Amino acid sequence: MIEETKKKIAENLIPSFEEAGNISLKLRKDGLKTEIKKDNTPVTNGDMEVNKLITSKIENLTPNIEIVSEESSTNKSNENLKTFWLVDPIDGTHDYINDRDEFTINAALIINNKPEIGIIYAPAKKRLFYSYHEKKCFELINNKEKKLNCIKLTKQGEIKAVAYSNKLKPIIEEWHKKFNVTKHVKMKSSLKFCVIATGEYDLYIAEPRACEWDIAAGHAILKNAGGLITDFENNEILYGKKDFKNPSLILKRSSLL
Repeated sequence: MIEETKKKIAENLIPSFEEAGNISLKLRKDGLKTEIKKDNTPVTNGDMEVNKLITSKIENLTPNIEIVSEESSTNKSNENLKTFWLVDPIDGTHDYINDRDEFTINAALIINNKPEIGIIYAPAKKRLFYSYHEKKCFELINNKEKKLNCIKLTKQGEIKAVAYSNKLKPIIEEWHKKFNVTKHVKMKSSLKFCVIATGEYDLYIAEPRACEWDIAAGHAILKNAGGLITDFENNEILYGKKDFKNPSLILKRSSLL
């Protein structure tokens, strides 16, 4: 798929993400309806309404490309997908339910098992990020594009990491020591990819957890901003794996880390 086509797809999706963000906030304000799924994780009417809007828009834009969504797909056992969409309508559902701000809306277009387009919107923070090609990565601020290139915004000599929990597991502590991390903050949603792409933070380390739809959009954004994404063995992260499970993750703002 050529760059111009990817650009049009990404830009045409942005208004739907903004609309979905408004819907998610209104539903939360009105009082969410929550159920527990078979995997013992929560899902709300906000997840489902956002999913309906985003997947419908994607189907209109790319009718011949399959969509794998956390909340609605029946194709999650398909191990032969090469080019497909990954959608997570609300990443950080616990934050969403508990009236916190870091939850995000996510979609990524995977082409030949690699993330090419990524869109992430954090409605409560009014921060929208998108990318569609190498060096074409942006945060949309007051309807103006700010190009992202992972330039360090943290202090020289300071290595700031984001982490899934305030209390680090021993293996994550070991990795932090290797990278001389001086400070870490808790951040559970895909926003972590975006704040590394902006240069606000330097690093994120995670053991295997969650699923591909949780990371694909962020992967596209960080990769196209110039960041580095591998597993613990320095292998490239590919998509369409069995059960869409994630490997270990290292997200770095720079190869200098």
